[in-house]
Amino acid sequence: MNPLLQDVGAVTAPLVELYKDLHRHPELSFQEHRTAGIVAERLTALGLEVITGIGGTGVAGIVRNGEGPTVLLRADMDALPVLEDTGLDYASTDRGVDPEGVEVPLMHACGHDVHIVSLLGATQLLVQRTVDWSGTLVVVFQPAEEAGGGAQAMVADGLFDRIPAPDIVLGQHVAPAPAGIVGVHPGPAFAGADSFAVRMFGRGGHGSRPETTVDPVVMAAATVMRLQTLVSRHIAGSDTAVVTVGQLHAGTKSNIIPDEATLGISVRSTDPEVRSTVIEGIHRIAKAEALASGADREPQIVAQESFPVLVNDVDATARTVGAFRAAFGEQRVIDPGAVTGSEDVGVLSTAAGVPLVYWLLGGVDAERFGAATLAGTVERDIPSNHSPHFAPLIQPTLDTGVAALTVAALEWFARP
Repeated sequence: MNPLLQDVGAVTAPLVELYKDLHRHPELSFQEHRTAGIVAERLTALGLEVITGIGGTGVAGIVRNGEGPTVLLRADMDALPVLEDTGLDYASTDRGVDPEGVEVPLMHACGHDVHIVSLLGATQLLVQRTVDWSGTLVVVFQPAEEAGGGAQAMVADGLFDRIPAPDIVLGQHVAPAPAGIVGVHPGPAFAGADSFAVRMFGRGGHGSRPETTVDPVVMAAATVMRLQTLVSRHIAGSDTAVVTVGQLHAGTKSNIIPDEATLGISVRSTDPEVRSTVIEGIHRIAKAEALASGADREPQIVAQESFPVLVNDVDATARTVGAFRAAFGEQRVIDPGAVTGSEDVGVLSTAAGVPLVYWLLGGVDAERFGAATLAGTVERDIPSNHSPHFAPLIQPTLDTGVAALTVAALEWFARP
């Protein structure tokens, strides 16, 4: 084992309480003020050059350690409007206000608290043992990954004018896989994502006299069902696409037919032609259902968040996987295949014009995962990201997260 990795446990042990604190106090996209303050304070205490307020609440830290490559390690910081139901003694009960002004529950339901603490731990390890590497370390704590705009906001705010130009961008995401496992897939690894708000206009009235109205609830319901045919009837079985309606808002009372209904739609795809087919289909179906319902107005369709396909550089991935296998052993390093989740970290590597390697980090008790696998109940019994029950196992997840970032950084500090 690399001598530096022998110190992982000593670094992560005191970080467990920080992890619990961050989990108790999640913050929405572009509202990560408390989290960013804690990160900046920790980086300053480690002696880094610290830059705050990048793209709103983004934080960057720099360690200059002689000649050599510049390695950028990235973590995201934001949480979700989810009501936590994990039963943890450090579960979040915090609430916040979303961009529409609505009060919502808050939860780190996607594990960004794991990402923050893992990167802080890896930074501490690398700072403590600068004798083991040479070059420039840049750590980036990004806001608003969930909103799809955080990485672009940092780039637009001059991130790469404020930090040394990186030679590689590295990062990780905790996932519902056995803790201790690292999963890396070369090439297109995470789907692109697009979301849309579809506002459908009817004509409201009394629930007892629907014949005098144009019912937007029926219009919206028909649209939801018809949208499910986009993947099943318009996309080839060999292609990948997901269409999810995650929001449907209409009405105020059971005996009032409202004037309008709104759908929130999420699309995942890995191929530009498939993406175009699905998006065109959303417009066509929404307009057709409005026409079929006798609506006086066409729906208003507004594009919202957009994530590009995350593409892991093939050669850089092979090199990083080799380092992982040497450090963790063959059994702990897997290729999970491409996933339909999305990530905006690729915006950073694309803007810098450098390779990206981004991997999955297991966060589930291995015995529990194994039992669910044998029973064929993984999807039922193992909560996924964005679930109110999502609760990464603290250890060995943090140890592996810190070690993986450190191993990858050391590999790229070593000249080939």
